[in-house]
Amino acid sequence: ARGAQAAGPEPGGASERRRRGSDSLAGETYGPKPCKCVLSRGLGSAIATPPRGVAQVSRSPATPPSSAPGSGPREGGRGLAEMELVQHIGVPASKIICANPCKQVAQIKYAAKHGVRLLSFDNEVELAKVVKSHPSAKMVLCIATQDSHSLNHLSLRFGASLKSCRHLLENAKKSHVEVVGVSFHIGSGCPDPQAYAQSIADARLVFQMGEELGHTMNILDLGGGFPGLEGAKVRFEEMASVINSALDLYFPEGCGVDILAELGRYYVTSAFTVAVSIVAKREVLDQASREEQTGAAPKSIVYYLDEGVYGVFNSVLFDNTCPTPALQKKPSADQPLYSSSLWGPAVEGCDCVAEGLWLPQLQVGDWLVFDNMGAYTVDTKSLLGGTQARRVTYAMSRLACSWKY
Repeated sequence: ARGAQAAGPEPGGASERRRRGSDSLAGETYGPKPCKCVLSRGLGSAIATPPRGVAQVSRSPATPPSSAPGSGPREGGRGLAEMELVQHIGVPASKIICANPCKQVAQIKYAAKHGVRLLSFDNEVELAKVVKSHPSAKMVLCIATQDSHSLNHLSLRFGASLKSCRHLLENAKKSHVEVVGVSFHIGSGCPDPQAYAQSIADARLVFQMGEELGHTMNILDLGGGFPGLEGAKVRFEEMASVINSALDLYFPEGCGVDILAELGRYYVTSAFTVAVSIVAKREVLDQASREEQTGAAPKSIVYYLDEGVYGVFNSVLFDNTCPTPALQKKPSADQPLYSSSLWGPAVEGCDCVAEGLWLPQLQVGDWLVFDNMGAYTVDTKSLLGGTQARRVTYAMSRLACSWKY
C-alpha cells in the first residue's frame, strides 16, 4: 500500500544508502555503536499515501512504536511520558487519548492539569480513580477481544467483558462521568481479520448499552498492531477490507462516530534499518560429531553483539520473531558456512537474538544489518549490560525530500 515502494528501486535508494552507511560506520574513532538508519522512503510514502480501503478511519499512530524525532506524530499517548512527548511536538490536548486503561494516579492528574480529557478504562477501580482525580474526563470503555491467534494476547491484561460493560456504564452514569466511546486492541501479529469484525460488532452492542443509559457515544478506537511488512501472513489490504465491511454494517458513514486506529506499527516497521557490530566471538566444537570416526568435528560459532533482546531486538521476546541479518560484505560462493547464533550484551541466558543461522566466518568489528526494525525498538531502553546509547542516522532520498505531508 506504499506508492513509492511499488514503483521499484530508485537511484541512490535504500540498499545503496545502507551500503554507504555501513562503510562509514567502520571508521568510528571510539569503537562502534549501535546505529539505526531511517529509510524515509518507506516512512514518507506510508504517511503521504493513505492505506487503501480505510477512508473512514482517522490515522492516529500510537506513541510506543518509535519515538525517534522525525518518525511521525503520535496521538495515542499511553502514559505520562507519552503525553508530555505528544504535547511537546504540538499535538492539541483534544486529540490525545490516554489509551492505557490502567493508569497511575500521577498520569491521571497530569492529564487533568494539561487538558487531556479522553481517558480509557475497563474496571471500577480505574473509574473511581478518574472520578477523584479528573472528574471532567471523557471516558472510553476498553473491551476485551478474541485475540487467541495474536502474538500478543492483550486481553489477558486489558479489556472489559461484554457481560461487565453495562455495569461499568451504569457506574459511570451514577458518578456523573461521561463515557463517549469504545476501544479495543486485537494485539499485534493477528492472522485472522475476522477478529476485527467480531470486535466491531461487540463495540456496536456496547454503544447501544451506553446510549440506552444516556451516554453520548461518538468514538470508536480500533487499536493497533496492523502489519507493516509487505510479506505479512495477512496483507494490510485484506484487513482493511474486512474492517470496512464491518464498519459499513455497524458504524456506517454519517452515523456521527469518529473512528480511530493506531497505525504506528504500519507506519514505522519498514522505515528503520538496524546495523549492529560484532563485539566478540567464540568457536564451539560439535561434541557429538567429535566422537564419530569420520573426519574432524565441525564447529559452530557464537557471535556477541552490542544490542540484544533487552534493546532493539525485544521483538524476539514479545513477537516471537527470529531476525535474519544481511552481511556488510557479500560472501563468495566457495566460502564455507557455519551454524551460528547471535547473542546480546546482557550477562544472562535469555539474551539470544537468533539461533540456527548459517553464516560465513565473521570477525570482531564486522557489521550485521537488519531490515524492518522500526516498530518498538528506538524507544525501548536496554535494561542489562550497560550498553551505550544508540546512534540514529537519517537517510533520505531526493524524492522523499520533495514530499509534502
